[in-house]
Amino acid sequence: MPKSDQGIDDLRYQVVPRTLIFLFNQHNQVLLLKGANTKRLWAGLYNGIGGHIEAGEDIAEAAYRELSEEAGIEDVVLHFCAQVMVDVAHNTGVAIFTFRGDASTTYFTPSKEGRLFWVDLDDLESIPLVEDLLLLIPRIAAHQPESPVIIGKYVYQPDGSMKVSFR
Repeated sequence: MPKSDQGIDDLRYQVVPRTLIFLFNQHNQVLLLKGANTKRLWAGLYNGIGGHIEAGEDIAEAAYRELSEEAGIEDVVLHFCAQVMVDVAHNTGVAIFTFRGDASTTYFTPSKEGRLFWVDLDDLESIPLVEDLLLLIPRIAAHQPESPVIIGKYVYQPDGSMKVSFR
């Protein structure tokens, strides 16, 4: 199919693609990034590692790039495990491609994005997480490479709250 037949039209639903990476260790912990106080989004909150997918990258290339840039980690095998659509406006959303991996490293390269911490999975409720992660992280932690991809949808309600659903 030629490029001209791809059907790109400003009136159609369009998404901003992003990656999100969660690494786990043998101590039942997940590696989370506590957002720097200077961040525009999720300052002071814990989130996975990740960011925007750049032009010319596939989702895996972007995930490995973000992992390297934000943590200095390059020796981890990542598995694609979830895709979440976030409706932001009538014709605009965010597509989050989520990966998981197993790691034992304790050395991280500092990043302007924030500080990295290993967090016990049992302690997730006691830290300030980005709002959907309390529901997402246990699903990602339990996901195996042979399991079906987790499909999620986040829809903002009129009161500003987010309705989260998974398949």
